[in-house]
Amino acid sequence: MKPTRGRIGRAAAVLAIAGIAVMIGGCAANPSNGVTTLNFFQFKGEALEDFDKIIKDFEAENPDIKVVQNQVADADTTIRTLLVKDKVPDVITLNANGGFGKLAQAGVFYDFSKEPVLQTINPAVQEILAKLGNKKGEVNGLGYVNNANGVIYNEDIFEKLGLQVPTTWDEFIAVCDKLKAAGITPFYGTLADSWTGLPSFNALGAYPSQGDFWDKMRAEGENVGPDSEVSFQKDFPEALDQQYELYSKYMQDGYRGKTYDDGNAAFAKGEVAMLLQGIWATNPIKQINPEIRAGIFPYPAAANPDDRLLVSGVDVVVTMGKNPPHKKEAMRFIDYMFQKGVIEEFAASQNMVPSVKGAKLGDDPALQSVKPYFDQGKITGFIDHQIPPSIPLAAIIQQFLFSGDTHAALATLDSEWAKVAARTIPVKGE
Repeated sequence: MKPTRGRIGRAAAVLAIAGIAVMIGGCAANPSNGVTTLNFFQFKGEALEDFDKIIKDFEAENPDIKVVQNQVADADTTIRTLLVKDKVPDVITLNANGGFGKLAQAGVFYDFSKEPVLQTINPAVQEILAKLGNKKGEVNGLGYVNNANGVIYNEDIFEKLGLQVPTTWDEFIAVCDKLKAAGITPFYGTLADSWTGLPSFNALGAYPSQGDFWDKMRAEGENVGPDSEVSFQKDFPEALDQQYELYSKYMQDGYRGKTYDDGNAAFAKGEVAMLLQGIWATNPIKQINPEIRAGIFPYPAAANPDDRLLVSGVDVVVTMGKNPPHKKEAMRFIDYMFQKGVIEEFAASQNMVPSVKGAKLGDDPALQSVKPYFDQGKITGFIDHQIPPSIPLAAIIQQFLFSGDTHAALATLDSEWAKVAARTIPVKGE
């Protein structure tokens, strides 16, 4: 039988992962002439040069340690392959998503709870990781740099119209109405890329899902529904109604057919006042218009303005295997990575927020605008990291933003959650 393109692609992926496993495993740390080689598993292609510099500077100060960076594209799959093959890299970076949380709960990572470096990290950042998952009683990852998911706004447009950053939902809608009255489109929608409906879903859904909401959802399992203690149908109607209000009333014409890149370009050219995106969009925007002044504010959906929360993800989490063969050397490298000067330079280059307490943020106005929320611990994690990846969340939210049928969307989410729960075996250590 002639192989399909999908089969060829899957075969190539398997061979690539196997090759990486051999490469990393074959480069096992061992002392040679008094030098210990550490394998550094690193998932961010755009951070390759930044980590090269960190490694070079570290090795200059620590001539008895050599660090080999292995930048891996499909990190989530590859790290599982390495764990199964018992070829765990010495130092690991991953994106702090639900997959990382499941691995942490399974007890495959090191417990940092007694390491001094933990005390240097913003507790609110570590709380985001804790909500994703740790083995009971342990701390299995260290937050390195963080992103920010909020409303990106053009500071010049706001100043020209005398608009203030809104602190309540009514103020937010009033800002949108004033922009429309001035002939300026408030938002640029980009639903041709289905995932772009998720930033606003994550931000608005963060409010009804505080506290132990996700623990209760997991406890409900296949019984989740309109009559359970918590559910999407019970707790999320207001959040989805708010999201639909922004899309149905304040987007540009044709927003269903525009892409993420279209939105960045329109914002960079001053064609719209705001984007429902996150700090990751500011670099491509500035590549188009380096002079633009863009800030970020959290979605003002809390009843009390003082309760506003900025949604943030731990973009890079640092960890090690449960029983690292070269713990002292690996911890020296990790401790170096978390030095203020080192993390400040990395975070500024990546346009991220450093996790270390007291570390300075880059000069980018968007970074400076989110600083108070990190300083005050008013940050919370992405809710889509709590939703099983087998649930087609982006497609469900995209369809909802087309139809406006809140009940159907939330009923579908509950139904999908129940289906996953019915076929899921709880992870040991949860």
